[in-house]
Amino acid sequence: MSTAILAAILAVSALVTSFISGILGMAGGLILMGILLALMSVPAAMMLHGITQLASNGWRAFLWRQHVDWKVFRGYLYASLAVTALFAVFQFVVSKPVALIVMGLTPFLALALPEKLHLNVERRGHASGCGAICSVLNLTAGVSGPILDVFFVRSKMTRHAVVATKATTQSLSHLLKIAYFGGILTIGRGQVEPWLGAMMVALAFVGTTLSTRVLEKMDDASFRLWTRRVVMTIGVFYLASGILLLF
Repeated sequence: MSTAILAAILAVSALVTSFISGILGMAGGLILMGILLALMSVPAAMMLHGITQLASNGWRAFLWRQHVDWKVFRGYLYASLAVTALFAVFQFVVSKPVALIVMGLTPFLALALPEKLHLNVERRGHASGCGAICSVLNLTAGVSGPILDVFFVRSKMTRHAVVATKATTQSLSHLLKIAYFGGILTIGRGQVEPWLGAMMVALAFVGTTLSTRVLEKMDDASFRLWTRRVVMTIGVFYLASGILLLF
């Protein structure tokens, strides 16, 4: 594939997926991760995904900063740092089929969690649990949106607070992912072209900004319904793709 075609595919992907994430607070990252895994190595895909999603989530967090729940973020922060430090000791990287299968299973694992667990990111200790689980998923599958959503779905937050707080926690996760896989690429003498990262970041800003008008027009019920539908559909596709690659 020529550099021009690759750049065009990635440009459209960054714009569209950041727009989707700006509306639903997730899903766009799942789609983008699958596209990147199809086009490059796992460490390079993780690195570029982290750069793009950091821009998308970071800008979204800034746009809705007045709605962020900082207590939830602090709990998520401490656990995320601990998990990333543990991963750094072992320099662990999964294969493409495994990454796709984990991504595909994530929405179904979230759905299969028993009702009695009553996961709620506003409850004591749950934000840290969320940070630990999501960090493991971010460093293996590259995404953690569906599981993250489980911790928010029973909260009393408005859609603005959900999008803002999730964007802030995800910004942290992607920053840690960039540091982790950046180190692995450096050790393996690999790299992500700076101009490619800059292009993805710019388009992520555009897609996120355009999405704010759509989010304002949605009500909370529609927001939660469409989030579940989109994520489950993506999960089926990635699970099938990962199984096909494995065999």
